[in-house]
Amino acid sequence: MKSFNIDRKFIENKYHKTNEPYDSFSRFNGYHGYPFDESTGLSDEEMAKNLEILRESIKNESHPIQKAKLFAFVLDNMRIDVNEHDYFIGIWATNRPISRLTINKWLEDRSDLLNKASEVVNDWSLSGTAYGWIDFDHIVPDWDSILTLGFSGMLKRLNDSYSRLSQNKKPTQAQTDFYNACVIEYEAIIKFIDRLYNYACKKTHSKAGKYQACLKNLRDGASTDTYEAMQLIYIYFMLSEHVENYQVRSLGFGLDSSLYPFYKNDIESGRYTEEEIGELLAYFLMQWQAIDNYWGQPFYLGGRDRKGDCKVNELSRLILKVYNEIGIFNPKIQIKVSNNTPKDFIYQALKMIQGGNTSIVFCHDEKIVKCLMNIGATYEDALDSVISGCYEYKIKNEGIGISGGTFNLLKPVSFVLDNGYDCVAKKQIGIKTGELENLKTFKDFYNAYLKQLEYSLVTFFGALRSIENGVHEINPSLMFSTTVEKCVSSMTDALNNGIKNGSGATVSALGTAVDALMAVNELVYEQKVVTLAELNNALHNDWVGFEALRRRALNCKHKYGRGDDMSDHYASAILRFIYNVLSSIRNSRGNRYGIEVHSARGFIIHGKKTIATPDGRKLGEETSKNASPHPGADTEGVTALIQSATAIDNELSTVGFCLDVMLHPTTVQGEEGLDVLYSVMRTYMDKGGQSIHFNIFDASVLRDAQAHPEKYQNLQVRVCGWNVLWNNLPKTEQDAYILRAENIAQ
Repeated sequence: MKSFNIDRKFIENKYHKTNEPYDSFSRFNGYHGYPFDESTGLSDEEMAKNLEILRESIKNESHPIQKAKLFAFVLDNMRIDVNEHDYFIGIWATNRPISRLTINKWLEDRSDLLNKASEVVNDWSLSGTAYGWIDFDHIVPDWDSILTLGFSGMLKRLNDSYSRLSQNKKPTQAQTDFYNACVIEYEAIIKFIDRLYNYACKKTHSKAGKYQACLKNLRDGASTDTYEAMQLIYIYFMLSEHVENYQVRSLGFGLDSSLYPFYKNDIESGRYTEEEIGELLAYFLMQWQAIDNYWGQPFYLGGRDRKGDCKVNELSRLILKVYNEIGIFNPKIQIKVSNNTPKDFIYQALKMIQGGNTSIVFCHDEKIVKCLMNIGATYEDALDSVISGCYEYKIKNEGIGISGGTFNLLKPVSFVLDNGYDCVAKKQIGIKTGELENLKTFKDFYNAYLKQLEYSLVTFFGALRSIENGVHEINPSLMFSTTVEKCVSSMTDALNNGIKNGSGATVSALGTAVDALMAVNELVYEQKVVTLAELNNALHNDWVGFEALRRRALNCKHKYGRGDDMSDHYASAILRFIYNVLSSIRNSRGNRYGIEVHSARGFIIHGKKTIATPDGRKLGEETSKNASPHPGADTEGVTALIQSATAIDNELSTVGFCLDVMLHPTTVQGEEGLDVLYSVMRTYMDKGGQSIHFNIFDASVLRDAQAHPEKYQNLQVRVCGWNVLWNNLPKTEQDAYILRAENIAQ
């Protein structure tokens, strides 16, 4: 990859300068990398000014039309690049320039919706009980339509469908507006690609000819080879995420599967060699490392087709090979593993993890099928499903999320102790479940916990439902909906029930919540070493003056993650309780709530807002993440950890369930170490686990990295569903990894 190695540093500086301060959380805040040709378009300031003028002139038109015209203006007027150091186009307007005039403004305008929800949503967030969102962040477009039809083909399909609809009956105003808005956007995209093509024709550098042929084909139709297919995926992604305000959370329907027909034809025809495609892949994958989304950009490999046949192919192996050679961690990789996945392919990925490239999660395909069928999918649809986000499952083109909430399962413990009052928000957040002296038995305490949990779930989603009603007006999904045949046939926005509109409950701190409940049971009710009131006093004093009691709490015998039967049964019961509660309610579109045992950054965000808890945790400390135990609690080894995680009926977690495993480097060295990694993964899946990922850490190395960061510039950490560099973690998060590493068995 001689050419790539020469160009790499340039691409790394494509979207923000690596030698300047940069916040990957706020990557839309006007960052730019190398300069673009100013003659190709407007500056950020000029763009903002002209969009304001345009917005004022069209403010009386419908929201879809307004958004489409603003979108088209950006594509017509932003700076572009076809650079000699890259094979993928450059766009300047990566800061979502129309969002403040559309989604942000229309949210403000819908005070009738927001006022109903804002108090609950704000209070729950302030207290660390839950946070929620309108979901524009987890779309997976119909990649088959995109790759086989191209933008011009999808536009033709849209026009044909509207013509048929008009012949049968007069379309509604909403249908007409939807159609016209989609036409405006797709015509603008085709015009944008033509602008790129004409700009490429002015270039004489060594890559110009390849750019020209590619862009001409994508302007006029669909991709004809592997390079054009990657360029098409990239263009769709960039315009959707950075202009339309919809995050694309999967690159293809399996990057290997979507690209394979092009790859096979290229190799057989002699158009490209495997080495040449490998180098193009390096340029392609490097784009997301350069964009540097904190959460990582996902794509998946492997899996099965609708007949159950394994989809791993030679391109799957090439993608892993290139990814490993260029040493990146963004995009992140999900691998769908089933009983017929080739072992050598799994070992190829495990060897990457063994070498420190841990940006890989293994997802159990058999379990995915069961989870999706649990919520109504057919067997064939579930077989050929999609992974999006960190490890969320979807049926292709059947549904789109409209809202979600992340719930702190530890917080109801505090609410029971304070009778629903929250000392962080300084107001009543939970319900009154009784004075402490009336909780005579652990059964009383546990039932009070479940009442607090149920109240949180029902009340929070009840508030979000009012916002969900207007989600399609707040951010019309034009670019996405046009890829989906069902939406095009009905001329209905995907977010307005053009396809199934789902909502999701993400639950965090399961392990810590179980430990806290077990500590109450042991200290208060079994051993009677302290009363509930005395325990609560210690918690409100953050254990200061109660150090001996805290040591007893930290050393309670029942801890989740140790293969402890009692703890594991409570973890399973809590998840089943959540499933039963959410099964009894529906979102604003009449659809069920998906459940995911996944924390994102909830384990940090919620931890900061949760006072000391009975398990020995102190104020502000992080909680457990995903399906994993509290930091430092898994002291009995990986076998016990797997026993705990698989004791839970995780098919109730219908959207995702992931276990974080930390292993000591000495246990995974050499060929025998690869066998250990494989055995851990296979044992977890054979016992019914869903997704699993790894960190390979030595506590002494982490302590040295904390003290001497200059020596560990490339040390990666698997966080919750993405990777970051160790040196980019705050000390508090580093300390939690060190604590867990100190307790793992060697």
